[in-house]
Amino acid sequence: MSRRADPTRESIPLLVARRVAQRILRIAFALRLRGLENLPDSGPVLLAGNHSGFLDGPIVMIMLPRPSSFLVKSEIFKGPVRWLLRFARQIPIHRGTPDRTALRTGLGVLADGGVLGVFPEGTRGSGDLATIQHGIGYLALNSRCPIVPVLCKGTQQALPKGKVIPRWRTPIEIVFGPAFELDIPGDLRTRATIAAAAEQVRTHLLALLEAERQSA
Repeated sequence: MSRRADPTRESIPLLVARRVAQRILRIAFALRLRGLENLPDSGPVLLAGNHSGFLDGPIVMIMLPRPSSFLVKSEIFKGPVRWLLRFARQIPIHRGTPDRTALRTGLGVLADGGVLGVFPEGTRGSGDLATIQHGIGYLALNSRCPIVPVLCKGTQQALPKGKVIPRWRTPIEIVFGPAFELDIPGDLRTRATIAAAAEQVRTHLLALLEAERQSA
């Protein structure tokens, strides 16, 4: 059995690739990151973000100051993209059904002190968090680690759905909200408890979204 990679470290090729990609993103877009002080410097962290554009995951993963893995829909893991995602240590997840393999892999990242990113809406939409998948509740309950809400703004405008070429110098803002931990009593294995945990995550994300709307 192969030894599990340390999620708190990344290979030199991956580190170099992320540094180069960071420069490219800052040239291609008017990119701004806020609230990075809310991201713990070490230890397990569960990132929970809204999802309105294809660029959400790649930008957050590339710009984070720490190595990270994200749950990425399995449909993308094809051809050369599959190799790239594996190189970047991303985790395929089958949508529409509880993917226990993906969830166990994600919990392994957190158990080893790493950063795991999830877009719990499950698919791109308006990013207003009208619905949320319960997998985020399962991960939060079973890891009992800090959760950091992440708000992605401008990614839908930077690369509209159906387009291939991004719009040059589109303003994009990634906002990291205050970390929090769940306060959920009861049996962690029940659907009701998992749903309550997911709703608590959604509430914190909505609070960040509303705060940003009011400050705009």
